[in-house]
Amino acid sequence: MPDDSRKNIFVIGMDEANRRTLEAVPDADRHRLHPLLTIEELQEGQVTVDELLARARAVLDAHEGGIDAIVGYWDFPVSTLVPLLSEEYGTVSTSLESVVKCEHKYWSRLEQRKVTDAYPRFGMVDLESDDPRPPEGLRFPMWVKPALAYSSELAFGVADLAEFRSAVAEIREGIARVGKPFEAILDLLELPPEMAGVGGEVCLAEEAMTGIQVAVEGYVHRGEVTVYGVLDSINYPGSSSFLRHQYPSTLPAPVIRRLHEVSERTMRQIGMDRATFSIEYFYDPKTADIRLLEINPRHSQSHAEMFRFVDGVPNHHRMFRLALGGDPAVPPGGGRYRVAAKWYYRWFGEGRVHRVPAAEDLAAIEREIPGVHIDMVPAEGQRLSTVHGQDSYSYEVAHIFTGGDDEDDLRRKFHACVAALGLTFDETEPGGRGRNGS
Repeated sequence: MPDDSRKNIFVIGMDEANRRTLEAVPDADRHRLHPLLTIEELQEGQVTVDELLARARAVLDAHEGGIDAIVGYWDFPVSTLVPLLSEEYGTVSTSLESVVKCEHKYWSRLEQRKVTDAYPRFGMVDLESDDPRPPEGLRFPMWVKPALAYSSELAFGVADLAEFRSAVAEIREGIARVGKPFEAILDLLELPPEMAGVGGEVCLAEEAMTGIQVAVEGYVHRGEVTVYGVLDSINYPGSSSFLRHQYPSTLPAPVIRRLHEVSERTMRQIGMDRATFSIEYFYDPKTADIRLLEINPRHSQSHAEMFRFVDGVPNHHRMFRLALGGDPAVPPGGGRYRVAAKWYYRWFGEGRVHRVPAAEDLAAIEREIPGVHIDMVPAEGQRLSTVHGQDSYSYEVAHIFTGGDDEDDLRRKFHACVAALGLTFDETEPGGRGRNGS
């Protein structure tokens, strides 16, 4: 018989890579975790929100016992399923409208400019035009992307009109996969006049931002916005692809304070409550400007191991506490290490990986190098371009988490892991090259 004193928490899209950190929260022994919909159901092929809701209801209705919380840590459709199902089953969540205000990139920009000037020039792109052009007043280089997409899917950096038109053509072909089901979500809301006729299949252009990428993590509890972590995001040299995230940030204290202030004002404007969030920024040391890149209406599952290394508690803990109606506050600095990083081991070209290490091989590397954890991305023999969620410029091969005394310690452990993995690649298209980073 199950222990009825434990809280039944349904995790939409619960995956094996996160199970370990989900089960490492301080009060894990008081939780019973139940998977609700698979990653494949949620993110592969044409997403149908009604069908996903029906499948989720079937699981929830068949459950014998209480339903204490419904949570998720992925973008659309998970982010919108959480408030929809929470409303139906009487569990705690932020509102659907607050989630959509974050995820719809155009609507999000409209909300941001009501409370801050820390955003780039932006505008909508006419996907139906035979002669598509950037919105008036925007200058190259810029980014062109759908109002809603998975990760960096269909997001293109463009330097001139020819590249702009090529990107628009590709977005036009692929935007419906996520944009069409997002229309069904918009139909559930009472939209403001400035969003009339915008819809879900809309393309956005924004002037490119420069500087250091930074991620801010926080939550809203009883209307009070709290930022609990600021992380640096470092790209591969000459690339827009992440090399690593590092926690805590090395930025000066005055910059950190400004990031806190802008995040707090923006999330109050969005109207989120009883939920976690993560916001990505650029900080330009030359001008001291900060610019908001995007708001995610959930914490970043990518950062869970880093928070565990440094603070002793994965950020999943705050998601659970909020969903169960509790206070998510955690004292900082309770972990084993002073700093931590998530490294992206990438291959910059199409190919297949030889001899993907088995779980026991990865465990042996982790025993040999203390303070590391490795998650492989492709399966044995898989063509890299077929791995879900890759960006437009490179392919992720492994995620390597490291905890250490300082940045040099993090770097040393990363390179030791790369060497221990010993991966080799078959190139199936010319021009591919590997970069381990530095």
